[in-house]
Amino acid sequence: MQTTAAFRGLVCTETDERYDATATGPSDAGARLEAAYEYDAVDWTDGALADAPASMWRYADLLPFEEPTTAEEGGTPLVSAPSLAGEAGLDALSIKDESRNPTGTVLDRGLAPAVTAAREADAGLVALAAAGNAGQSAASYAGIADLRSYAFVPSRSPFSNKAMINVHGGEMRVVGGRYPDAEAALHEQLQSEWHTLQEFDNPYRHDGIKTVAFEIAEATGWVRPDAVIVPAGTGEVVAGVAKGFRELRSIELLDSLPRIFAAQPSGCAPLVTAYQQDNDSVEPWGSPDTIVGELEITDPKGGAAALEAIEETNGGVVAVDDEESLESAVLAAQRVGLEVGAAGGVALAAVDRLAEDGVLSSEDRAVVLNTESGTKTADVLRSHLMGKGV
Repeated sequence: MQTTAAFRGLVCTETDERYDATATGPSDAGARLEAAYEYDAVDWTDGALADAPASMWRYADLLPFEEPTTAEEGGTPLVSAPSLAGEAGLDALSIKDESRNPTGTVLDRGLAPAVTAAREADAGLVALAAAGNAGQSAASYAGIADLRSYAFVPSRSPFSNKAMINVHGGEMRVVGGRYPDAEAALHEQLQSEWHTLQEFDNPYRHDGIKTVAFEIAEATGWVRPDAVIVPAGTGEVVAGVAKGFRELRSIELLDSLPRIFAAQPSGCAPLVTAYQQDNDSVEPWGSPDTIVGELEITDPKGGAAALEAIEETNGGVVAVDDEESLESAVLAAQRVGLEVGAAGGVALAAVDRLAEDGVLSSEDRAVVLNTESGTKTADVLRSHLMGKGV
């Protein structure tokens, strides 16, 4: 296995015990595994990245594998949105547009190294349950790696996700119900031996997502924003972005972390409840009711990791109604020219709420993460307009 010079394998977050690079699932102590690196071996000053590729792999020093399975994911733009900043009363607002990734989702950044790890483990079959986007992304990278893949998705997943899983060559089972039903079906029905691509069971998913933070910081001249607002479902994107900024501090390109805010739909907001009750763990959400399917995660595997990131950065958690989220996504399309998905709309709506509540001030520079392409939820956005008589 060819790993990068700074990569030190996987480490248990509870005991610091080291594990092989292809390990999956929780540690022997029941804790999550994290990819570990030797930060003293990394120096990105003095033009060190000048000739690096325009993808997430320009940061290969802090990624695990020398020969990744890749479709050139990453390298997405940080788009200034002055009209939206003005409405929110902020000094500056930018949108990190992850819709430009190969399958239109930020999850491509995590599935690329996750599938690479499976390839290095000589897996014959990779599998996961997904709300939609992760299943499509997994099928794409498994196809590149010439691996058989299986995705279990809930019936309410967007048609585009389900169609493209098959287009990329993946196998799929559509399960009645919601995301937890799909995950249960995966473990009950898939009889073959398989290598997991599930969030946090495969630690490379959130490790790859950390490159979002690297790109945001590099785009601003290694000056951190005041706040980063992230749509939160499984918790992996929140945890990944926080890890990225933390590692930039470890290699001394940043001296402090931005405040990280997790945004959830009010109809499925387990992180919000845990945060408000000052709990370290997240209780499952009993009766989900949101049209934002990607964020309808009732029992997030990364709930504790997300809460740790929020506490560490002095951030927060915000719940917003579906109508606010969809309207924010529409405004981004009409005023900034970006096709923001419903999940990204949740984060944009959270900016307005944070500004109204005085959590963000007029001097703050905020970045919103648009985690998916608007084309994935075009029917939902169009229905919102029809409801307004448009």
